[in-house]
Amino acid sequence: MKYTLLIDCDDKKGLVYKISKVLYENDFNIETQQEFVDKENNKFFFRAVIAGEVDKEKLKEQILKEVPCANVRIFKKRKKRLFLMATKEAHALGDILIKQYSGDLDVEIIGVIANRENLRDLVEKFDIPFYYIPAEGKSRVEHENEMLEIIKPTNPDFIILAKFMRILTPNFVEEFPNKIINIHHSFLPAFIGANPYKQAYDRGVKIIGATAHFVNNNLDDGPIIEQDVIRVDHEMSWEEMRLQGRDIEKIVLSRAIKLAIEDRIFVYANKTIIL
Repeated sequence: MKYTLLIDCDDKKGLVYKISKVLYENDFNIETQQEFVDKENNKFFFRAVIAGEVDKEKLKEQILKEVPCANVRIFKKRKKRLFLMATKEAHALGDILIKQYSGDLDVEIIGVIANRENLRDLVEKFDIPFYYIPAEGKSRVEHENEMLEIIKPTNPDFIILAKFMRILTPNFVEEFPNKIINIHHSFLPAFIGANPYKQAYDRGVKIIGATAHFVNNNLDDGPIIEQDVIRVDHEMSWEEMRLQGRDIEKIVLSRAIKLAIEDRIFVYANKTIIL
């Protein structure tokens, strides 16, 4: 059986030796291993894929004896469960559905929830439950409570905002700390509001991109997981820029999901360390 072991703590000499010693004494084989030290903050980060029979609580206890005050997480290698949230744009949602269907994204999609109904046919083509929860005439809290009644019992590993175009309240975010992943164009905060691609076109931008991040209680200010950019020029219309932007959004979101489901992400000081 394979497991992913994540450890972060204050840095000091001998940490790799101490961790490896515990794994060796418990007859684990280390298949891959990465470390990183944030020298400015004296923080140590460690990720290993290990093979063997694991009593997770016992292993955690033994590591903490060697490395007191460490944050130790152990994840069994398994297919992660995703719940997707959307509004009306199909590109990000459709890309995830196709990659899951083809096996390029090794996840279980347990449902899609949306505040518009136009994506129902797309989702149901993949035999995935679609839940339409309209927001009209409801407060944000009322709308979110209806969604939580559906999402919480499924116990998802991650919630993916596939262009879900409503701001989530702290009440919703706190239910899933560091489990909600959002994708947006990298123009924020320079191009805020309606039609950012038209705004970017009007300013003559030369680079457009996208950012995937965890959601926190500050709008579009959560820890960044993945980013990428592409070059554009004056010959492109804003509609052509939007198409290019949608392509990069799909790529960046897919990469971020892959990093999350492979347990490669440490969240630290409102940023991420990826190992």
